[in-house]
Amino acid sequence: MIYFLSDAHLGSLAIERGWAHQKKLIEMLEMMSKDAVSIYMLGDMFDFWMEYFIHDKKKRQYHPFCKEIRKLTKQGIHVHFFTGNHDLWTFGGLAALTGAEIHYDPCTIIRYGKALYLAHGDGLLPSNWETLYPKDVKKKIQRFMKLREVFRSPFLQLCYRCLHPKVGNWFGYQWAKRSRLKELNNPCPYKGEDKEELVLFAKDQEKQRNHRDYYIFGHRHIELDLQIASGSRVVILGDCFQHYTYAKLDHKGNLTLHSYE
Repeated sequence: MIYFLSDAHLGSLAIERGWAHQKKLIEMLEMMSKDAVSIYMLGDMFDFWMEYFIHDKKKRQYHPFCKEIRKLTKQGIHVHFFTGNHDLWTFGGLAALTGAEIHYDPCTIIRYGKALYLAHGDGLLPSNWETLYPKDVKKKIQRFMKLREVFRSPFLQLCYRCLHPKVGNWFGYQWAKRSRLKELNNPCPYKGEDKEELVLFAKDQEKQRNHRDYYIFGHRHIELDLQIASGSRVVILGDCFQHYTYAKLDHKGNLTLHSYE
């Protein structure tokens, strides 16, 4: 089996009982390890992750989770970690700690005769998005894309890494907490096939003849398994802090969504 999960947001100040949250996620990984060949984590597994030049004691809270990933990799299970918009600031430390392969960009893989496009999902838009959306939505997207450019700036990343972890973590976790509380208090449900950005992105890829059998995303914290006109399926994984949802691909190339109870 090949497993896919995303959006645990470990360490979030907006999620109560953080240790219980991490424990359940570890149990979920232990369940997967029984028949897993590979496990793909599609971003935002941490609510905030930054690797500073100074030792960061706060990382100790993630030792059980990271230890479990290291255990999986030693068992011969290939663990792939895709950075999200909350945990993209890893510069080799996470890979060294866990043995996971880190992916900073979307990629297409072939498994069991199926082509799968894998990405966290932030910043993915159809090529005609500037003319597709109304002005208010367009402005919101533009603000997010500018913020995304700031987060990905090598110079600004270098500057942030120079901060003392106490300072950098205070700002990072408070920013992430506001984002999580905003979502919890005002969740954004599925927008519909004609408005959901990741669905429109997949349709645009198919229109450009970049065919994949499955488009698998995180980021949106909703569960979706939608077949589009080309025959491809768009799958959004949900989350691993409220619903603990995941997908698995069997040896026949069948992809299914599940919830860990």
